[in-house]
Amino acid sequence: MHVDNDTVRKIARLARVRVTDDEASALQGELTNILQWVEQLDEVNTDGVEPMTSVVAMDTPERVDEVNDGGMADTIVANAPVREDHYFAVPKVVE
Repeated sequence: MHVDNDTVRKIARLARVRVTDDEASALQGELTNILQWVEQLDEVNTDGVEPMTSVVAMDTPERVDEVNDGGMADTIVANAPVREDHYFAVPKVVE
């Protein structure tokens, strides 16, 4: 696929990028090369190839999903100006 000057201008307008005439002619060649490279990728047979989430195969470490209080209630409210048990105490603002 060959990119012409009008296409470069349209892409620049959609991207909200100001492009001069000299830049537009240089971008024609660059965008054409990029699209030709993508067309080459379309020729590769990818039947039976699973999608990758990373270049390196890794297993994500998982923890047990269990509900708990974190065991840090005293540490969390330690700097609170006023507290009751393990809760922050705030003044009543609605009557």
